[in-house]
Amino acid sequence: MAKGKRERRILAFTGAAALVAVGLNLLISAINAQKAKKKKRDLLGSSVRVNLSASEIQRLTDQIISKSKEIHDLVASVPLEKVTYANVIAPLAELEAYQFPLVQSCLFPRMVSTSNDVRKASIEAEKRLDLHFLMCRKREDVYRVVKAFADRGEWLSSEAKRYIQCLVREFERNGVNLTMSKIEEMEKLKSQIDELSLRYVQNLNSDNSFILFGEPELAGMPPQFIKSLEKTESAKLKIFLKSYHVTPILEHCMIGSTRKLVAVAYGQRCGKENLDVLENLVQLRHKFARLLGYSNYADFAVETKMARTSLKVFEFLEHVSIKVSNLATRELNVLRDLKREEEGDSPFGMEDLLYYMRRVEEEQLDLDLGEVKQYFPVNLVLTGIFKIFQDLFGLRFEEIKDVDVWHETVCLYSVLDYSSNELLGYVYLDIFSREGKFAHTCVLPLQNGCLSSNGTHQIPIALLISQYPTQIDGKPVLLRFSEVVSLCHEFSHVVHHICSRATFSRFSGLGVEGDFVEIPGHVLENWCYESISLKMMSGFHQDITRSVTSQMCKSLKRRRDMFSGLKLKQEILLCLVDQVIHSSENVDIVELLKHLHPKVMLGIPLLEGTNPASCFPRIAIGYEAVCYTYIWSEVFAADIFASKFQDNLMNQYAGLQFRNKVLAPGGAKDPLEILSDYLGREPSIQPFVECKSKNNL
Repeated sequence: MAKGKRERRILAFTGAAALVAVGLNLLISAINAQKAKKKKRDLLGSSVRVNLSASEIQRLTDQIISKSKEIHDLVASVPLEKVTYANVIAPLAELEAYQFPLVQSCLFPRMVSTSNDVRKASIEAEKRLDLHFLMCRKREDVYRVVKAFADRGEWLSSEAKRYIQCLVREFERNGVNLTMSKIEEMEKLKSQIDELSLRYVQNLNSDNSFILFGEPELAGMPPQFIKSLEKTESAKLKIFLKSYHVTPILEHCMIGSTRKLVAVAYGQRCGKENLDVLENLVQLRHKFARLLGYSNYADFAVETKMARTSLKVFEFLEHVSIKVSNLATRELNVLRDLKREEEGDSPFGMEDLLYYMRRVEEEQLDLDLGEVKQYFPVNLVLTGIFKIFQDLFGLRFEEIKDVDVWHETVCLYSVLDYSSNELLGYVYLDIFSREGKFAHTCVLPLQNGCLSSNGTHQIPIALLISQYPTQIDGKPVLLRFSEVVSLCHEFSHVVHHICSRATFSRFSGLGVEGDFVEIPGHVLENWCYESISLKMMSGFHQDITRSVTSQMCKSLKRRRDMFSGLKLKQEILLCLVDQVIHSSENVDIVELLKHLHPKVMLGIPLLEGTNPASCFPRIAIGYEAVCYTYIWSEVFAADIFASKFQDNLMNQYAGLQFRNKVLAPGGAKDPLEILSDYLGREPSIQPFVECKSKNNL
């Protein structure tokens, strides 16, 4: 009897526990469902619109332009004696915050949509919106009232002051102070510049020249490369003067005369034609800059960058070049010695650089990049990056299911503060290849983080695009190591955008100077070369418990740093050419290169008859007068890493400080002030030089 009662009592307690458990599960499910609804509601409450049809893109474009014109007209109507922050500056700032995600909703489909009609509508929207916003930046009536308020000097905050100064500068750089005849001249110059820039690039793209070789002249080339080449009737092999043929030849071909012939022909592409284009282009740019009151085009281009003046850029490039000369000389001596062993006393030329760099790598490194790739399934790499960014910056990434996306392979993640659980932003990942999609890896801000007029913080939203192969037959997608580095770099842009706490939309996250924006990416790339972090994002695809070996990590890092002095010298040479021609009048580009090349490249002469300035697209479009920015950001990133993380890679205090002091301000503060505040001193070039010099051959 007692036993029966005890059994019934146990059953009763068990039943009660089960009911409690069921109740708790229901409660937890309800809470989770509520959280999911809130996340979805927060996201849907954003202004970003996905899956717009072609007609919806057209209508939204009309609405954006109409609203923009309405606000600009309203601001322009304010009498000069009655200008205030509330009736002039605030409406323009609020318009930027309001229209940015709508504009991006119209523009990003051109890069990702599966519909040809939608992509066409998006491209057309981009043209219309670019034209409209350009006209807005040229409105003298709006400039007049903004300048009237600026001249009163009534700043609400340092960020507001910076915002107003940016507005004024933007108007003035678009010619609002010019007479009508000079405005017409400026428009004509801009049209000619655009036409010539496009022609320069088109000349290179349309060049299909090739050289014919017999197979013995291509000794050393991998068999699969030889098989891929087109053959003539006489059994000659076609080497097209495109990077996909030229680079492998310069890296692998054992025949020095073949390498030289290919290198010379590659450097002569569009030589006379593009040299003429470039010379005309530079003169037009100088005229354009002088119309706006600048002494040369370089000063116009660099004014909005962290460097501020062309003189500062020259000083920087010269300083870096001198500092790495000893390192580059040691590297060059190693290459010359190896060539002497293999080819006798023939002089060392530019055509020999890649080949003997590769030969030294093979001799000194036990590294098979094909084997390395087996350790980097894309999902594992992403998980590792999430973990690193969580530990460093106090962030948490959570995937959100059942949301509206433009393709089934697109994922959406919320980004939260790890400690407070505060929602910081969202990121879409569209990383797998498909037809019609943008071909490169990049990050787009879809909605800027900023303070709304009602005092709430607008949530930043980012999109990361890449072109990794899709999964086939259940096999994991494996990334080349260079793709791992690129993904980590680009994800730093995501975090930069998401962590922004700027007040103004214009300064959100990536709204920073062009020579500052890449600094966080270069800082975070270092985690791809350190054993502790590299193991966090790796695992053999057939057994993910096996991460890359410590020896692989060391070899990858050593490979990154090998011949970094010589590689940097080549980059500096082109940056100097870019800066010289855009800061001086009537420069003979051919003579400039003949003079600069041996000076910068430690006595190696320019390949006869070649002209690197004729086949250097960055100098023609997109990076004119600012080619230096890549080196600039790499140098200052090296200072941050060496000072804050080199001795303690997962230093969360330094990571949180980086998030709060470097990432959070966005463009709201001067970049030099941001870096100096974080480092506790002005940034230095020395850690960069020391880092490169450590890897002795």
